[in-house]
Amino acid sequence: MSSPQTGPESHAKAEGTTTPEQTTAPEQQKQWAMAPAQPATSMSGWMAFAGSLIAMVGVFNIIGGITALFRPTYYLVGTAQLLVFDFNAWGWFWLALGVVQVVAGVGCLYGQMWARMTGIGLAALSAIAHLAFLAAFPLWSLLVIALSVLVIYGLMVPPRGATA
Repeated sequence: MSSPQTGPESHAKAEGTTTPEQTTAPEQQKQWAMAPAQPATSMSGWMAFAGSLIAMVGVFNIIGGITALFRPTYYLVGTAQLLVFDFNAWGWFWLALGVVQVVAGVGCLYGQMWARMTGIGLAALSAIAHLAFLAAFPLWSLLVIALSVLVIYGLMVPPRGATA
């Protein structure tokens, strides 16, 4: 048996002969003992953007929910002029939706498939709910509807290297 110091290469050096494998660089030699490293998969830029955006919209909805619960006079219309529910119901709805959106956004940032599907559903629900809340806070509702559509697009874009 030969040890690493006294292997076949040391015998060839002692005899003054070299093999073709010794004249090439080690990275060019065939490495039979090692498997090639798998390429690291990186997150899609759209996925990171949509995950961040849905978490941000979730925080906005949490703030809107707290506002509806504690300061319903902040909004432009009274409770009687809302399309459905009252400000107390909307406050709890926005609060719950916002918390789940933040969780889905964090899941999207970690590349979880369940978070992508949940995020798409939550963004659609948020857009529809802001359509119903449009009379109370029109500009903000329009902005969140636009952001929700952008989130849906970002979560639907396939990741890099995906084969459909």
